[in-house]
Amino acid sequence: MAGTILLVEDDTAIATVITAALEDEGFSIVRCSSISERDVKLIESSFDVMLTDVMLEDGDGLISLGSVRKAAPDMPVIVLSAQNTLDTAVRASDSDAFEYFPKPFDLDELVRAVSQAAGDRGSIPEALPECEGDGLPMVGRSPAMQGVYRMITRVLRNDLTVLVTGESGTGKELVAEAIHQLGGRRTGPFVAVNTAAIPHDLVESELFGHEKGAFTGAVAQAIGKFEQANGGTLFLDEIGDMPAEAQTRLLRALQSGRIRRVGGRQEIAVNVRIIAATNRDLVPMIAGGKFREDLFYRLNVVPIELPPLRDRREDIGVLSQHFLAQASEDGLPRRQLTENAVVNLEQRNWRGNVRELRNVIYRLALMSREDMIDAESLDEILGLETHFSSGALDEQEAGIGAALNIWLSQEEPVSGTVYASALAAFEKPLIEHALVQTSGNQLRAAKFLGINRNTLRKRITELNIEPDRFARPV
Repeated sequence: MAGTILLVEDDTAIATVITAALEDEGFSIVRCSSISERDVKLIESSFDVMLTDVMLEDGDGLISLGSVRKAAPDMPVIVLSAQNTLDTAVRASDSDAFEYFPKPFDLDELVRAVSQAAGDRGSIPEALPECEGDGLPMVGRSPAMQGVYRMITRVLRNDLTVLVTGESGTGKELVAEAIHQLGGRRTGPFVAVNTAAIPHDLVESELFGHEKGAFTGAVAQAIGKFEQANGGTLFLDEIGDMPAEAQTRLLRALQSGRIRRVGGRQEIAVNVRIIAATNRDLVPMIAGGKFREDLFYRLNVVPIELPPLRDRREDIGVLSQHFLAQASEDGLPRRQLTENAVVNLEQRNWRGNVRELRNVIYRLALMSREDMIDAESLDEILGLETHFSSGALDEQEAGIGAALNIWLSQEEPVSGTVYASALAAFEKPLIEHALVQTSGNQLRAAKFLGINRNTLRKRITELNIEPDRFARPV
């Protein structure tokens, strides 16, 4: 006999499927559907593993796990839940759950977890301290986000280095903030640094600090980000843009736990957790000699990949409501979206991912004439700024061409000025789009557009664009 399992599940169909799968593996299953039944079963018998749903007929299965621990302190508990949020995943981790499975789950994975738990009794880790407040920064219940939540909960009890990857605007810094806020270092500082925004010759000074007179302009001693983050978490964003010499010094700091200020001789011990992030594929950069392979393996201890918004469209509605609430808290009018407006947003092509969606929702909150925003008013406000998803680049380009034809038919520019007029009409939204993608960073916006930074600055001035408007709110 492989072991006896207590299954606490009030959904008969799910309970039947789980029972059949586990019995095929030789387990004996005892089923119940409520907390009160569960507590009786625990008094009557002992079990090797318990599987429990969160929302049961008579209460919250997680809140009541304290009584389970008293009755069976060494019994592994596997949590199942349809409440697929980061909060639920963290609560499961805080309750010493052996594993957490969001519904719908992979049945084979569940069976493997039960088998592992049955053979691993007594290895339950210590509980995390309770997290103060509920200010969890991540929103979404899609299957694509469930893997992210599970990975986050697995690194909360340790200080392993994490590498967060994903496209620009997917929320990589939010992952770092969640790991910091919910982990054992939350009482320490959280220091974020965007290595792409620092001039290459100043990266080492920013990270490690410098002594007075270390270089021209170093008029006083400066404390670097490593020392500022001592006892807490250092988030290194856009790590793929770090220059080679700084990569070498970063590797040395990670290996030794000690840093040396630029121009200094004394080594300084630092105790920081490193979370790095990049929107680049570092593997081909390693092959091209642009990123150190040994640094990559130091950083990529625990990889967490964030899905683009197009792979989690079912989250667009809840994200939009979340951002509307934020906008209201920030002093903008309180708005709501109709169902057809949410469908409209779900069909759009969010190249800037969640960051672009947030900016669009703030714009809707500001510019809408009605408290209830429907699809028609949404189209009026957004127009062609956010192209609808077509699933193919050629269709998107056709849409741009159609927009140009509409503009030409409406404007009818004077002969001899067509090129200049069209350029003026389309250049400004193009530059503003690049600034949205890069949160107002002009250097990255120039790279995004493929033009010289000085050219971009000149055109921003000439077109009366205010780049500060696109900076990400702090």
